[in-house]
Amino acid sequence: MRTVNADSRSVTTTALGRLAVPAGILAAVAGAFAYVGAVDPNEAGHYPACPLLRYTGLYCPGCGGLRSAHAFVHGDLRTALHDNAPAVVAYLGFAVMWTVWVVRAARGRPVRLDPTSVQLWTLGALLLVFTVVRNLPFGGWLHP
Repeated sequence: MRTVNADSRSVTTTALGRLAVPAGILAAVAGAFAYVGAVDPNEAGHYPACPLLRYTGLYCPGCGGLRSAHAFVHGDLRTALHDNAPAVVAYLGFAVMWTVWVVRAARGRPVRLDPTSVQLWTLGALLLVFTVVRNLPFGGWLHP
């Protein structure tokens, strides 16, 4: 008969506790993707329209994000990239960051996401360029 001491149980409980938040986040994201995968945003009436597109005719950086997620869930990467390429990059970036988070949490290491102001400005500039280009006449290939 094997005896388990209290210290080994507390280490296991602590490790499970550290993984609870990443598991909850994954469950929420998986649920959202499952819903968007089941309820097609290409059919009218399922989701509200983008207010910027509705009132100005301009595509915001998020326009096509739901269509992109729907195509991504169904394994159609080409359509997902066409509908909203930055969203696909964000999906993949989330997967990488979540994996790093889980590995570090399992090992008991802190997770820090501390982007510099240069990185944030660069990201903002890239989204701005994407938004401007997709609304210009030659950027029609970026329309969802």
